Amino acid sequence: MITMIVNPVSGAGRAADIGEKAASMLRKLKIDFTYLLTQSVGHATELARQAAQRGDATVIAVGGDGTVNEVAAGLIGSETALGIIPAGNGNDFAKVIGVPKNWEAALSYLLTQKPRRVDTATANDRMFINISGTGFDVMVLENMLKAKQHLRGKMPYLYGIFVTLTRFKASRMRIATAEGEVIDKPCAHFSIANGQYFGSGIRIMPLSQLDDGLLDILVIDAMSRFQIFLNLPALLKGTIYKKSFSRHIRTRECTLSAPSMRLNLDGEIVDASEVKFTCRPASLLVHAQAGA
Repeated sequence: MITMIVNPVSGAGRAADIGEKAASMLRKLKIDFTYLLTQSVGHATELARQAAQRGDATVIAVGGDGTVNEVAAGLIGSETALGIIPAGNGNDFAKVIGVPKNWEAALSYLLTQKPRRVDTATANDRMFINISGTGFDVMVLENMLKAKQHLRGKMPYLYGIFVTLTRFKASRMRIATAEGEVIDKPCAHFSIANGQYFGSGIRIMPLSQLDDGLLDILVIDAMSRFQIFLNLPALLKGTIYKKSFSRHIRTRECTLSAPSMRLNLDGEIVDASEVKFTCRPASLLVHAQAGA
């Protein structure tokens, strides 16, 4: 049995249309399924958890990264697999696991790819499956969300970058890993990743793996706005981690402290002052090809 959970407002309403088309295809294929629409924030998690408790084989998330995050949260530790039909503006986790952009190809992909176990992560008591971070990234994200109503693809993120450049200031951060590494200084950016992409397809963590039992950290030193501008090509090309002002670390667990922190969790922004990040190895079943 399959449950399809659709966020009807995702992608400016595009997910609702895609969900209907995918449902029609499942009917043609004579596959039994339940079709559900989310009604509020957190509803997808509740629906996914109920599907897992029923013993459904797969729950398909139709929406963006936020919808995928919510559905995954309801499936953690279960034998029910996550399938994704990308229908949001970002779709970064779908890109990590190799899901095609086209809804029909995505449906075919999840129906033919056997489930495999991947890691997830927690930030205090909140789950994430892709990327969390603070600093320049979050200010960009906040400005990007304002542009999403009018722009698509990477354009909202690029808009967010250039608006942020006019007002960004680095803040002091303290990062302490379970392996004993400590960084305590002003930083422009901190990301901790299970996946590789953020900002609608920017490959900020190309070395990260979904099934290695570790989280990848990227710390970027404080720098001027002009220096940030000069290094935007490296960010967009996925080579920023190679720069002398960057530090790449792998860890199973770490703590981040920063004053008045705004934290990105798979695209949702929350307030925090201290966060403990923990990798949860092999905690989620996902329809994805081996090595994705």
